[in-house]
Amino acid sequence: MQERARGVALSPGDAVLVVGAGAMGRGIALVAASAGHPVFLADVSEEARRRALTAIAEELEGGVRKGRMSAEEADAIRERIQAVAEPQGVASQVRLVIEAIVEDLEVKRALFASLEPLVPSEAILATNTSSLSITAIAAPLARPERVVGMHFFNPPSRMKLVEVVSGLATASEVAQTIRDTAVRWGKIAVMARSTPGFIVNRVARPFYAEALRVLAEGAADCATLDAVVREAGGFPMGPFELMDLIGHDVNFAVTSSVWSAYFYDKRFQPSLIQQELVWAGRLGRKSGRGFYDYAEGASRPAAAEVPPCHDRVPSAVVAVGEFGPFSALLERLAAAGVEVQRRPADTGTGPVRIEAANVWIVPTDGRTATRLAHEHGHADVVVLDWARDWAQTLRAAVARADGCAQDSWACALGLLQRAGIAVTPLDDVAGLILARTVAMLANEAADAVLAGIGTPRDIDTAMRYGTNYPLGPLAWAEAMGVARIVGLLDRLAEHYGEDRYRVSPLLRRHLWNERPLDGGDEGEKK
Repeated sequence: MQERARGVALSPGDAVLVVGAGAMGRGIALVAASAGHPVFLADVSEEARRRALTAIAEELEGGVRKGRMSAEEADAIRERIQAVAEPQGVASQVRLVIEAIVEDLEVKRALFASLEPLVPSEAILATNTSSLSITAIAAPLARPERVVGMHFFNPPSRMKLVEVVSGLATASEVAQTIRDTAVRWGKIAVMARSTPGFIVNRVARPFYAEALRVLAEGAADCATLDAVVREAGGFPMGPFELMDLIGHDVNFAVTSSVWSAYFYDKRFQPSLIQQELVWAGRLGRKSGRGFYDYAEGASRPAAAEVPPCHDRVPSAVVAVGEFGPFSALLERLAAAGVEVQRRPADTGTGPVRIEAANVWIVPTDGRTATRLAHEHGHADVVVLDWARDWAQTLRAAVARADGCAQDSWACALGLLQRAGIAVTPLDDVAGLILARTVAMLANEAADAVLAGIGTPRDIDTAMRYGTNYPLGPLAWAEAMGVARIVGLLDRLAEHYGEDRYRVSPLLRRHLWNERPLDGGDEGEKK
């Protein structure tokens, strides 16, 4: 195991300078002051300083009301924060500078250039940038080795994750000091290398991109797709409601930035649908309308769900092949009184499936139901989307082949309903919605590991705490089976004929060895 870089967390008495009194800056100032540091919160705008101090006071008062702290503790935190107009006037007193100003490379460079000769020699210059290169920000400075990314997530006082990002020149002990400081401040810190999007903003792109593509193909409406991702996948929000919350101007700008920074790789290509929303000023919640209408009195559309088909449920089914993570569905059917017979797959006899009367219910492998029907000469095919946990899921998405008979379709629907699952119909798109989203998230995470952006453990941790995913993408790939992920991606690539769905070499390599994708001991060694 490699020796960890030496770094010592800042002491509570070390002063911190936060530049920028917007939502991020004031949140970071509150976090630092809550950890015991004297904090200077700098902003040239008197109004911004006033709003920041008011917002900090209100948040502290809320903490007192909820019993999270005493009134005396809140007063002590508030007294440790001093608002100033010019950061240069206090720079000589601080051990750490954290800038949280506009996302503009030249503006950030100019700020650090003005502060570098004023701060003590041991002071660290940290940037809260979410997308700009740490290497580029630090390059003009005399001592670029003390510049590091300290990327908080909004709101900083409640979100646990901090990405500690090293540029080419960042000293390892500087990055380790910031990591240890973030941990002492009560955060979960992950180490990342400076590349477009770092960990979270890169790996999260497929969560939005696949949903937008499925919407563009007319598979279902936003409310339906959101419900499947949220209820079957266990995500706290569906992709469309999350984009509305983030703001389409922000989300589209991040996607466009990552896309251009990776030299227009198809995997990060922005959506024309989202571009139209931005042009129309439909930015989401903050403008009152995005994918959903947030006007007072506006009704929220319901997810599509098929009516009960209980009279079409057969008394017995045959489960053909190895079901892996879908086995819990068979157990639910058995518990609901359906006799489940098992039969091993024979070479050339078709996909893993549930045979019920004349219908095949096939867990999606990336092929459409219509393609499966054509390839196997069996018209009545229904494909089943993935779920986070088949033992507990209350919703599942399905699609049927173009030639599937209505009676066979009703039989498949009724069977799933008998297991206590609400069934959501989608049009017959490749990979449906949850399966292709999970597979692409895992693929992107694997490529981030391969590129040395972070360890498997840090990447999974970042996605769990930076986006509140129910599982890290690599852990999810292990749970589903890497071969299943690779197979689905290969079939998506074949279906679309695009490089967008190319499989990460790390996933391919995993098929021939026994090392876990989520890091295991390897995650500690890197």
